[in-house]
Amino acid sequence: MRNTTNKKAIKLSKSVVDMKEVNAVRHVMLEVGYFGMGGEVKAFESELKKFLRTKGEVACVNTGTSALHLAVAAVTKPGDEVLVQSLTYLSDFQAIRAAGAVPVACEIDPKNVTIDLKDAERKLTRKTKAIIPVHYAGDPGDLTKIYTFARKHRLRVIEDAAHAFGTVHKGKLVGSFGDIVCFSFDPIKNITSGDGGAVVTADKRVLRYVRDARLLGVMGDSEKRYKGERSWEFDVVRQGYRYHMTNISAAIGRTQLKKFGKFKKKRQSLSKRYYRLLANANGIVLFKTDYRSVVPHIYPIRVLGGLRDALREHLAKQGIETGIHYYPSHLLSYFRKRGVAFPVTEQIYSELLSLPLHPDVTKDEQDRVIRAITTFFQWNKKRPR
Repeated sequence: MRNTTNKKAIKLSKSVVDMKEVNAVRHVMLEVGYFGMGGEVKAFESELKKFLRTKGEVACVNTGTSALHLAVAAVTKPGDEVLVQSLTYLSDFQAIRAAGAVPVACEIDPKNVTIDLKDAERKLTRKTKAIIPVHYAGDPGDLTKIYTFARKHRLRVIEDAAHAFGTVHKGKLVGSFGDIVCFSFDPIKNITSGDGGAVVTADKRVLRYVRDARLLGVMGDSEKRYKGERSWEFDVVRQGYRYHMTNISAAIGRTQLKKFGKFKKKRQSLSKRYYRLLANANGIVLFKTDYRSVVPHIYPIRVLGGLRDALREHLAKQGIETGIHYYPSHLLSYFRKRGVAFPVTEQIYSELLSLPLHPDVTKDEQDRVIRAITTFFQWNKKRPR
């Protein structure tokens, strides 16, 4: 949509980098001299482990989707079923399918857009082996209930924490506890490594699988790569993938990790201010998220009265980018099942609109967003019906 104002466009999300990331990449390219997986990746994994204060280990990969794929493959066999909410990015469904497992779509809890455990329980079969709770917009919901559910039904838990890097749940960082936790470091996440992801787990068997599988299944190759070496005579006992993280990506990630405190403060501050200034606005509903604990990746609102798309068009005309997170996966042709409906998911989806949220959004820009929303509903209220 064309910007009809003369003001600078406000981006929905963006990478926030400076010369520190440039210099980190320059160091790898001109001084380290090896761009592939090596010492920088090992250092990034160690720094993530220290940051998360986890007793588990960290294995970095090239994308968050790769992290999900390897996590699912580590704990399932072809034909096994995995419970996952429909309202999520399609990477969860694709990762499950790529592992040879079957994604079983579930409803969401409308309070926080996490998986609805009552619906998940209805979907259980003898083939169900795992559950993927998605920490939508950084909010993990009630992980205690999710883990209780998983123990009751003997399921593995694979947390999709792509949105939740830095979020705290009951005093502990997401990733510092739990079964298997997957992060994303793509260009617009809470920290970026250019592109990348990580699997965090204390399960040594899962960790060994991920570390081998990311390097084409070459057994023990990670340890050699960390030292700048590689395997020339080796064995492979299962399918592997070209999913390793590079030194270049890790160098960016290490630099971003040092900045996370500043990023966290800004994301939380912007979200608190959105909530404070929009709490009484007519025509929208806000999610009641505790931004003292949650580090939000996106700021979604619900637009009532069938006006979501009209508001989105209005904001676009003001040079304000918005997003819709996400189109329900059960409606995608590849995953659709005839006669299956998800009324809660489909209703929430029709109302969702994400507002600009990243560390470079200024107070003045946020004021522009809020004024534009307020003006839209004032104008719409006066329109003849």
